[in-house]
Amino acid sequence: MDAVRAIAPRVERLNAREVALAVVRDVFPAAGPERGAQESLEYRARKASLAPPDRAFATELAYGAIKMRRTLDWYLEPFVGARPQPLPPAIREILRLGVYELAYTQPDVHATVFEFVNLAKRYGHRGLANLANAVFRSFLRGQPAAPQRGAFESLEEYLGTRYSLPAWLVRQWLESFGERAEDVCAGVNEPARSAIVVNTLTGSRDALVDFLNAAGVETEPSPIVAESLLVRKPSALASLESNDNGRWWQQSESSAMPVDVLNPQPGEAVLDVCSGRGNKALQIGARLRGEGSLLCIERDAKKASVLNERLQKAGIAAGTVVGDAAAELLEPGQLFDRILVDAPCSGIGVVGRHPEARWKKLGTDGERLALTQRAVLERSARHVAPGGVLVYAVCSTDPRETMEVVDWFLSRHPFERGLIPSAYETLLLDSGDVLVPPGIGGRDGFFIARLESRR
Repeated sequence: MDAVRAIAPRVERLNAREVALAVVRDVFPAAGPERGAQESLEYRARKASLAPPDRAFATELAYGAIKMRRTLDWYLEPFVGARPQPLPPAIREILRLGVYELAYTQPDVHATVFEFVNLAKRYGHRGLANLANAVFRSFLRGQPAAPQRGAFESLEEYLGTRYSLPAWLVRQWLESFGERAEDVCAGVNEPARSAIVVNTLTGSRDALVDFLNAAGVETEPSPIVAESLLVRKPSALASLESNDNGRWWQQSESSAMPVDVLNPQPGEAVLDVCSGRGNKALQIGARLRGEGSLLCIERDAKKASVLNERLQKAGIAAGTVVGDAAAELLEPGQLFDRILVDAPCSGIGVVGRHPEARWKKLGTDGERLALTQRAVLERSARHVAPGGVLVYAVCSTDPRETMEVVDWFLSRHPFERGLIPSAYETLLLDSGDVLVPPGIGGRDGFFIARLESRR
């Protein structure tokens, strides 16, 4: 046994900062396949056997450095400057991580500099370690202020640098939100608000609030969606989720709004198009209260399997069709009182929840996806009963995926915009559609249109 131990290679466990470096390099690899930040963090933290506090620290560093990439490069530019040869990718990431920790956390400055300089030596050489040390020391001496408006030629350039966002996204938000655009840019860098939806088939919202309070989970009711609870400390839910018995599920407040606008009633026939893993289908089923019918359409067979499991666990009876919602999957005469189309979209409304999303999405995504959205909406409209309701929703604020899709649809089909509940008054556009600004109040960005058949 001792001989085996003597010749066995030593397995070196990474510390939190090196795990953060590994995650950033997975997301932005110099070569090879990319990994998502969450997927990489799960793998790297587990492999390094990080304790919970170290895992939390690694998460803060990795996610922060990914999200604030543009701003960090702006901070670094005076200290790195133009070089005859570009810095090795690993060293550039080490500099970003170190400056992020120094600028955005409450660091032990000595430990921060010491560990990142050592990483620079390990992933480069002594000369690069000396460079990293000089950069960090110069940054600490200079204590540069955050980007200021007067230093930039345009508002777009300032907002993109100050809040670390791509120019195309800042431009789009300036066009969509005007004076509120800076609040949106700032908001998507703050933690997104967590929420759960109550399965009212298993008990009242108030009863669940009492149960959660007793378990140390503080909540407050959504001011808009009756069955939605805003969670103050989402980490406290982790120990309860495996034992929830379908009493609730995690779902953002914005994501719960489309079903609220759809307002399904017991006894009605409802179609849920592009159901995914089923949050909105569960919400619809709970509102139907076991009366009427619910049919779900989902293209991805794996997601449809998860959807069916969740429906069963929640005690909700529903049918599922696996297939492309842009194709004819239903009988021509099959009609529904209410249809929800939660269409595939660019997802720019939820960039705040995914640190790398702002850098991985393209400004052309909205134009490309609008073609799919139009096809799905048009196909679904054929199954709306006379006088029925169709709700179109996307977690995007791109006009090409939102108002332009709805305006195109209304110009071709006998539908009109319906009335939206008064609780949404502050979120209404002049058109009467709902547009939830991302980041403000911790909400995700969402667009919702209620369309009523004139037949």
